[in-house]
Amino acid sequence: RTENSSTAVTRAIGPSQILHIPIAHGEGNYYADSQTLAELEEGQQVLFRYCGPDGEVTDAANPNGSLGNIAGIMNRRGNVVGMMPHPERCSEPELGGTDGLYIWKSVLGGF
Repeated sequence: RTENSSTAVTRAIGPSQILHIPIAHGEGNYYADSQTLAELEEGQQVLFRYCGPDGEVTDAANPNGSLGNIAGIMNRRGNVVGMMPHPERCSEPELGGTDGLYIWKSVLGGF
């Protein structure tokens, strides 16, 4: 689920829009101390969260134990993004989906 749709990486995505993007992280998950998590939330730096089909953020919808169901964040300046899902793996119908295109369209100016 998109948490912040006003960034260079999310501007072509609606607020709270659910994206279906594959994950391939092995044992990886997002972890940070409580102060860092609070700063990320306060600065609206959490871009994406794992959620259920209805958009509900729950423990059951969290595939890897990522704290706060965090799937993607950005730095304070908004010029660096890190995310566990792989939008490049769903950017063509032949790959099984096109939700990754929202991210690429955002980066390219929303075209």
